[in-house]
Amino acid sequence: MEEIKSEPRIVKSHDVTLDAEYAEWIAEVKHRYRSAQVKAAVRVNSEKLLFNWQLGRDLVMKKAEERWGNGVVEQVSLDLKREFPNEDGFSTSNLWYMKKWYLFYSNDADTEKLQRLVGELQASINQERIKLQRPIGEIVKQPVSEIWNTTSTNFPLPFALVPWGQHIEIVSRSKSIEEAVFYINQVIANGLSRTALVNCFKACLYETQGKIVNNFSEHMPEIRSKLVQEVLKENYDFGFATVDHKLYEEKELEDALTSDVTNLLLEMGTGFAFMGRQKEIIVGGRSRKIDLLFYHVRLRCYIAAEIKVKPFEPEFVGKLNYYVSAVDDLVKAPDDNPTIGLLICSDMDKTEVQWSFRGLSTPIGVATYNNVRIKDMLPTQEQLRERMQLLQKELRATKRLLNKK
Repeated sequence: MEEIKSEPRIVKSHDVTLDAEYAEWIAEVKHRYRSAQVKAAVRVNSEKLLFNWQLGRDLVMKKAEERWGNGVVEQVSLDLKREFPNEDGFSTSNLWYMKKWYLFYSNDADTEKLQRLVGELQASINQERIKLQRPIGEIVKQPVSEIWNTTSTNFPLPFALVPWGQHIEIVSRSKSIEEAVFYINQVIANGLSRTALVNCFKACLYETQGKIVNNFSEHMPEIRSKLVQEVLKENYDFGFATVDHKLYEEKELEDALTSDVTNLLLEMGTGFAFMGRQKEIIVGGRSRKIDLLFYHVRLRCYIAAEIKVKPFEPEFVGKLNYYVSAVDDLVKAPDDNPTIGLLICSDMDKTEVQWSFRGLSTPIGVATYNNVRIKDMLPTQEQLRERMQLLQKELRATKRLLNKK
């Protein structure tokens, strides 16, 4: 056995032959280590969550406040902090959150509903092979156990992939089991920080997503259909875009939208990549152009978007269907999923939209937009200056009157 050299030296790359076999082996070693890190992170988070769940359960099942008095939660907090002084998470408020968390999901009436929703979310994770953006970056195969089972020693994978802080926000702000599971899915799929999650609640993401008028269920598996509906909105807020006047044309709105691609992508949602505007397609010597072309990282597909500054007309769907087919044939890679069409109009009648879907062979969703700003309605710099001077004058007059009194 070769002795380990003990003399002082600098570690460096040596003159060795590094062939393809070595490169393949070292890549495999790196992958194994990353996988071990992921599994460890999932297990650690799962164990901590299980502890929180069980402590919340104990406070409820033992009827701790009735049995030992109203201050028992504070006493438990003090005892745990005394025993584990270097550990976070034993504050009184955190213990109350544990109890609240348990109560939110342990309602017997919602047991079957929770089991179904968690099962669907688990299946979605496995089928889509979502690459998570948090340190828990890969899916670890783990059986889905019943979180509401008081003897359970495992946590459902979707719950185990969500940090405790996000769980607190979800049960504190959600009004139903369905809404809570929706936001659990958002955290997993998009790697939402606690702050980003709060912003999603403020934007009423649950109320606005998943309700787009569409034909997705007819052209894709149920799980993927639900995933696409979660990604696309029924209404888009274009408040960041400013046009010159009320009677603006489509080109002017596109100019306003694409002049601020950052805000456009923020409004479209997490996972959208902007691939271009007015993408030209030439078929039979004729040139046609797609208004906006996106690629969605999570859905692994192109999204061809058409913007209409007037209410929905049935012929809009036929044109978008043509563009979706063109992208599928000319742009889509073999490992991409089929392209999705997204039509965004100023207004629509849902019955008209549903009728226009009949006979189509491509997945299309129809949404609306609002809040485009009109430049004519905005005050000029001179007007703002005059208003400011008037306001200052009024403030001085008010101050004089108060001084006289």
